[in-house]
Amino acid sequence: MKPEARIKSKIDILKEISLIAEEGGGVARLEKQRASGKMTARERVEFFLDEGSFEEFDKFVVHRSTDFGLEDQKFPGDGVITGHGLVDGREVFIFAQDFTVFGGSLSETHAQKICKIMDMAMKTGAPVIGLNDSGGARIQEGVVSLAGYADIFLRNVLSSGVIPQISCILGPCAGGAVYSPAITDFNVMVKESSYMFITGPDVIKTVTHEEVTKDELGGAMTHNAKSGVAHFAADSDEHALRITRELISFIPSNNVDNPPFVPTTDPSTRADEALNSMIPESPSQPYDIRDIIHNVVDDGYFFEVQEHYAPNIVIGFTRLGGYSVGIVANQPAYLAGVLDIGASVKAARFVRFCDCFNIPLITFEDVPGFLPGVNQEHAGIIRHGAKLLYAFAEATVPKITVITRKAYGGAYCVMASKHIRTDINFAYPTAEIAVMGSVGAVGVLFRKEISEAEDAEEFRKDKVAEFTEKFANPYIAAERGYIDEVIEPSQTRPKLIRALSLLQNKRDTNPPRKHGNIPL
Repeated sequence: MKPEARIKSKIDILKEISLIAEEGGGVARLEKQRASGKMTARERVEFFLDEGSFEEFDKFVVHRSTDFGLEDQKFPGDGVITGHGLVDGREVFIFAQDFTVFGGSLSETHAQKICKIMDMAMKTGAPVIGLNDSGGARIQEGVVSLAGYADIFLRNVLSSGVIPQISCILGPCAGGAVYSPAITDFNVMVKESSYMFITGPDVIKTVTHEEVTKDELGGAMTHNAKSGVAHFAADSDEHALRITRELISFIPSNNVDNPPFVPTTDPSTRADEALNSMIPESPSQPYDIRDIIHNVVDDGYFFEVQEHYAPNIVIGFTRLGGYSVGIVANQPAYLAGVLDIGASVKAARFVRFCDCFNIPLITFEDVPGFLPGVNQEHAGIIRHGAKLLYAFAEATVPKITVITRKAYGGAYCVMASKHIRTDINFAYPTAEIAVMGSVGAVGVLFRKEISEAEDAEEFRKDKVAEFTEKFANPYIAAERGYIDEVIEPSQTRPKLIRALSLLQNKRDTNPPRKHGNIPL
């Protein structure tokens, strides 16, 4: 045989093995997955990455198990596609579990493939994207599959705060499999096709006699609205992957880089007179804080995170003057913007993410305090509220606060006040900075006088008016330097952009230590 013929034969063998690997669990199983409304693992990778940029690793890896007849069931790739590619020209590492191969179950070699790209991502400073679609550990392999999960968990922890980690849950994710996504920075789920739970409905029925559907127990909206485990609820696989691409556009590739700069035609000096009338005259009248955010940021675009969970606080990414920033804002349109357990934990995790990855923090504050109640106290509002305080105080990125209306009590301190190292603190003329609202304060300070007054209601009204005039304004705080400037609301955008420019080269550090002990 001529050398050219031998080479051609070897190339044909390569192409044949490659084709087998690309067929996953076989054409019939791939078609079944498509028929259920889901993309295949390989289609997901190709859809997510820039066209033609995917470079695959370990395409021909197979498991090494010989128990329960597995020696006769080997598929190149062993149920997971791994490699790297580009998102808007930026390098990312990716793995996609293939449900058509052993239900996407994790084996020893499956885990090793994932660990390999995680290790390489740490060395090169690139994000890791996990496309999860797995029935859990491969039972036939016993403890080695469990060890594989633990190997992944360790890397999740060591990578945390060094490179961004994003999990897309595009099918089932059960048992130990949920803990890798739980450690990653963001979770994207798909309505009606993705699930996360420690134990499924059948086990729960057996153990606790509770009857619950998969969707009620661990569906996308359950984890987006009730548990707070997930950050986004997508309508389809394609939608989830588009959300993830957009999320990456706001964040840097690692903890040393700065976030991507995106030029804008929206003038940095743009003032908006509508903002001057956006805060209602009545301190008890609600308004949507998103209206202020949209009026201030580049092109009015705000990428909200965890929209459905703890809606009394709003978090998300946007840009000001082309620079990526994280927004934390009390939401007066829901529970008056009060801080409760859910809101505190939601915002604290977001603040810490932004601080890890050099993303400046903008806080819009309108908070009447922490939510009172027996349930909140018994569930640990003190400990959970302290998480947000800890996160803001610990953060060394540029921090800017705008007090739009209420800033009462301990919540004033917690919401990025000057006293916990916030760099620049603005207030609108409508700001009310006090220990508590006028009505409550008068009820405490003049309880005895009110009870003895001839016209108690008139006495109360007079005292409320007096307290309001004296304390329900930003000027006492401004006199003491706790507020750097009382600004006209229409000037919010130029003031924020100018402040960000000033803080661009900010340097701040925390005391040397192994790590702090956040009140978990």
